[in-house]
Amino acid sequence: MKRIDTSLPGVCLIEPSVFEDERGFFLETYHELKFEALGIKDRFVQDNHSRSIANTLRGLHYQVESPQAKLCRVVQGEVLDVVVDIRRGSPHFGKWESRVLSADNKRQMYVPPGFAHGYLVLTESAEFLYKCSDFYRPEFERGVAWNDPDIGIGWGIQNPILSNKDRRNLLLAEIAPAELPEYK
Repeated sequence: MKRIDTSLPGVCLIEPSVFEDERGFFLETYHELKFEALGIKDRFVQDNHSRSIANTLRGLHYQVESPQAKLCRVVQGEVLDVVVDIRRGSPHFGKWESRVLSADNKRQMYVPPGFAHGYLVLTESAEFLYKCSDFYRPEFERGVAWNDPDIGIGWGIQNPILSNKDRRNLLLAEIAPAELPEYK
């Protein structure tokens, strides 16, 4: 298992050790002690699994209270996984990173608490699994507009399939500071 850091402090890829033979493959997707050795000490309390069709964009989501760390992976298909630093006071505020996660590359993206997260399905469909360090709390759920021009994410799509809720997400500049996680 290997950690690959990104330009956003704390955001990283986890590249698993994959053992393959004529039967198929085996890999550990999570091992608490190994993740701690890689600097990821969050305790995960909830697992989620979604399936989406091509050109579906989910995000950019965060929780203003009880912020969640996420450990994301794809078990079928391929997505463009995106993370945005929205922590007020952060020197990286408004900056983003993206990586392709797929069933083939078996990589995982670690998203620390306080970042907005979203993904775009690049294949006919994709199954996306993620662990969360805090429970989903709908009263604290917030979102940033996927196409915020000040952030300028290179999604490579003009008209993604969005939920009604994600269509209502605000631009980062429109969100009151008290509605953003704090940089610590």
